[in-house]
Amino acid sequence: MRGAVIGIVIGLVVGVVIGATVIAPRLTSPRQQAGLGNADGGNSPAPPAPLSPAKPKPSVHWKMASAYPASLPLLGTLAKRLETKIWRVSGGGIEIKFFAPEALVPSREIFDAVASGAIDAAFSSPGLWSGKIPALQLFAAAPFGPGPAENMAWVYLGGGRELFEEIYHKNGLHGVFCGLATAEAGGWFRKPIHVLEDFKGLNMRILGLGAKVMEKLGVTTSGFSEGDLFMALESGTIDAAEFSMPAIDFQLGFHEMSKHYYFPGWQQPSTFFDLMINLDKWNALSSTAKSRIEAVCGDNVRHGLAESEAMQFTALKEFTAKGIAIHRWPAEIMEALDGAWREVAAEEAAADGDFRRVWNSLTSFREDYAIWKELGGP
Repeated sequence: MRGAVIGIVIGLVVGVVIGATVIAPRLTSPRQQAGLGNADGGNSPAPPAPLSPAKPKPSVHWKMASAYPASLPLLGTLAKRLETKIWRVSGGGIEIKFFAPEALVPSREIFDAVASGAIDAAFSSPGLWSGKIPALQLFAAAPFGPGPAENMAWVYLGGGRELFEEIYHKNGLHGVFCGLATAEAGGWFRKPIHVLEDFKGLNMRILGLGAKVMEKLGVTTSGFSEGDLFMALESGTIDAAEFSMPAIDFQLGFHEMSKHYYFPGWQQPSTFFDLMINLDKWNALSSTAKSRIEAVCGDNVRHGLAESEAMQFTALKEFTAKGIAIHRWPAEIMEALDGAWREVAAEEAAADGDFRRVWNSLTSFREDYAIWKELGGP
């Protein structure tokens, strides 16, 4: 019996020694393993925490001149959205920094500045550069042209994009379609338009191909900038003005200077915007970087179309509440405008080879598309 007791005591002593010297060190508390102090609450210093990962340094850092201020609905906000999205999608590897109009170069010099490499890129609409390349108007503001869905079909799958890139490449540029907007309004008029004769003698602010159409009907046109436009309309220097779509016209306050608002916007049924890039800068990109830019711009096209369609009725309700008279063009006037446009298109095609090629591509596609449009529409 005495031997058994002695054996038990010896076993206990050995167990305590083994537990203290062998097992205990392996059972360090999670707090100690994490370097947060001793398990018994001691204040021995913890090892230093690992450094936070460094902010990624972009491998592509571009300055992008915008033709539109950041606050302008759709036009400016799409440019800012591009800046944000490309940074996120690339994990900080691509930075395309937004610069407001006039911040880098005068707005009228953007095209040449990007082509020369003085700036890397610009966000604008191809139609803004029609004074240099008339054919570009057909990608942005073709009177009586395709609506957004038909325009997308032609650009992406009907040969439009290939012609667009070819024209840009000849001028030291690469273009990526980077936004799409729905139809614009037909314009603001100080007095109602009932018949064709009411156009005679009018002075109207309208740009591009639409201006040439109006001139065929006896309208004197001018190209006032946004800053001068309001004063000209308010003072009576001009009798009418076409600027944009209802949501943008509302923010700019056109309803405070004119009371007659006409639809549809025959002069601009849909509008593409683009990221215009210096060709050498584009060619220097990796295929991955190019794909990311194209993907973000493609998403901008989707977002721009959805937003532009969703934001117009709110502005129209506001106009109605403020007593604005909203009109549809009489059938006689629409027919005359369409006829005048056909004359202008023929003249432009005869005068410029690129315009002729783009116009032929667009009209050929639309003839085929009409087969589906007539059957597929309500």
